Amino acid sequence: MSPIVSPRGRYLVFGAPRLPEEAIEAVTEVLRSGWLGTGPRVAAFEEAFAQYIGAPFAVAVSSCTAALHLALSLIGVGPGDEVITSPMTFAATANVIVHMGARPVFADVDPRTGNLDPEAVQDAITPRTRAIIVVHYTGRPCEMDAFIDLAQRHGIFLIEDAAHALEAFYKGRKVGTLGDLAAFSFYPTKSLTTGEGGMLVTSVEAWAERARVLRMHGLSRDAWRRYSEEQFPDYEVLEAGYKYNMTDIQAALGLAQLPYLEGWRRHRELLWQIYNEGLRDLAGIHIPHEDVHIVHARHLYTIRVDPREAPFHRNELIRILHQAGIGTGIHYKALHLHRFYQQAFGYRPGMFPHAERISEETLSLPLTAHMEESDVLYVIDTLRQLWRRGKV
Repeated sequence: MSPIVSPRGRYLVFGAPRLPEEAIEAVTEVLRSGWLGTGPRVAAFEEAFAQYIGAPFAVAVSSCTAALHLALSLIGVGPGDEVITSPMTFAATANVIVHMGARPVFADVDPRTGNLDPEAVQDAITPRTRAIIVVHYTGRPCEMDAFIDLAQRHGIFLIEDAAHALEAFYKGRKVGTLGDLAAFSFYPTKSLTTGEGGMLVTSVEAWAERARVLRMHGLSRDAWRRYSEEQFPDYEVLEAGYKYNMTDIQAALGLAQLPYLEGWRRHRELLWQIYNEGLRDLAGIHIPHEDVHIVHARHLYTIRVDPREAPFHRNELIRILHQAGIGTGIHYKALHLHRFYQQAFGYRPGMFPHAERISEETLSLPLTAHMEESDVLYVIDTLRQLWRRGKV
């Protein structure tokens, strides 16, 4: 079959960010101010973000990975400990566990949602379990009541990897306020981007204060306070910290986008429903599962391409869509299938069958606030053409 050529003359980039003019102007103001590092814009972003989430404290950092690493540091994870998490996530979620000298323990996922299965997590808990990191996969909140109960009964910590779920709610409660700590991402593909960046959220003041120390080399005072106050810029190194601080340039971008988040989410919701209506009758395409007790952040629109029914394998479909000018993504290759986790921890194919099947079949289609309805209709029309040709 000859490849489809896009008649639109432009490539539909997967995960293209949407930046309002105010964000560009805000960055220009920071550049002109002469203060480019961690300063007053970071403090303002933290305050505004905490208010948006509904949490007492937010600590801006250089990435969601940094936020997760700090979260594990704050609860004292170390060698000999185990932290349970999902194999259906980006490597960072597990890698930070390894960096603490602990063992990442994977548990299988719900085959409908791709989120951690509470029963599988229960079976994975041992006397060495220190924490559970739940991953709100694609923007759908996990079944948090069950995880809160597990954490309380076993006396372990609960951390939310909310990289996909900035705008999400679970039973009326905001994602990021349901566990002991939460980590958010502002990577370029996220609904709010600072280029690179992340946020650690908690209700424990002592944790927030220590995180602010750890993110800046373990110094007793933030750099902008040391150099902006009219006194000798003295400081102490309180512990061996990290270079995890956010800059004012990044914070200015984030602050300018916060007021747009709900409107952008509603726009993605509209595009999501157009996808659903256009794809639900294609054989071998499984559209996302819906739940009534959550507000989905609508971060990733992932379909499942079932090789038993679909005329194309997922990987072949990626290639053909690329030729048609449509960018796609895979979220994710399950972590237990990667060489490192197999060699370091003995994981093998077949250990987490639901995650493995999702890993083999999942395909993320373009979904951003930057897109128009015509973009989604083009993707749908391309897929429907392929399905018609594939049956010939």
